Amino acid sequence: MTISSTAPAANGSSGPNLQEGPFSSVDALVTGLGSVGYIASRRIATALYMAVHLQKPILVEGSAGVGKTELALSTARLMAKPLIRMQCYEGLDESKALYEWKYGKQLLYTQILKDRMGVALADAPDMDAAMDRLHGMGDLFFSEPFLEPRPLMQALRQDDGCVLLIDEIDKSDEAFEAFLLEVLSAYQVSVPELGVIVAKTPPLVFLTSNNVRDLGDALKRRCLHLHIPLPEAALEERIVATRVPGIEATLTTQLVAFVQSLRTLDLRKAPSISETVDWARALILLHADSLDSAIVRDTLNVILKFEQDIVAVEPQIVELLHRR
Repeated sequence: MTISSTAPAANGSSGPNLQEGPFSSVDALVTGLGSVGYIASRRIATALYMAVHLQKPILVEGSAGVGKTELALSTARLMAKPLIRMQCYEGLDESKALYEWKYGKQLLYTQILKDRMGVALADAPDMDAAMDRLHGMGDLFFSEPFLEPRPLMQALRQDDGCVLLIDEIDKSDEAFEAFLLEVLSAYQVSVPELGVIVAKTPPLVFLTSNNVRDLGDALKRRCLHLHIPLPEAALEERIVATRVPGIEATLTTQLVAFVQSLRTLDLRKAPSISETVDWARALILLHADSLDSAIVRDTLNVILKFEQDIVAVEPQIVELLHRR
């Protein structure tokens, strides 16, 4: 599990006024996301605009590397809100996602209590009174000083709100998915020892999925849905130009066209946007100003992650370069 934070803006603002600035319209949001380095299509900006104004979680699906996680990170930067990230995995449970008790501290205080037990109970008039005192001491061990909040509780306790990223929800179990329903519908959680904890300011929740498994209808009903596809060439060129400052326009056009051609092949894993950006940075590092078969062959492992794909593409490099 990963927990990270994006610092608030230097002016101390808790976030933008939704009636003005980047969240005043879909077009303004496209521009705002671009200002923090995320090139968004109008469809992406529209879904985010609705999620913010309707205070609904947004479920972002798509293949790995298309910018699902980056959308949440960029939104946190744009809103000047802290980002709390929970990485999902098989076996993730409530204690790792919501809270757990500080067992080491409880044991330490138990030892201290044991040493002072005689003094504390010395003036108890009878056994019932002594037991009442012991019960009162026991309750102290399940109070705020002994609580270790995990990402979900941390997000609900942010007075000025935050961006909560529940990353790769499809890797978690169905039981954990069901546990999330209370958080996503009412922005609250129930802790047996403490009662119900309700968010003062509901977090903006992003859930991402690589479609490892189908998600339940109950979860999907609580969320707005956004699918991010692999981009068209023009949008991908804008993304590369933004993420790789200083790259020549000619090289950008060539490498994007080559990647787009690769995606038409029957590969085990077609290159995503992240691989395109990594390849652009690698080409800049190697001082390449255009694509040729030699530089493509030497750097093919940057955009293709399986040897069988590399072996399949190598004989077609010249043809793919001409095709562009």
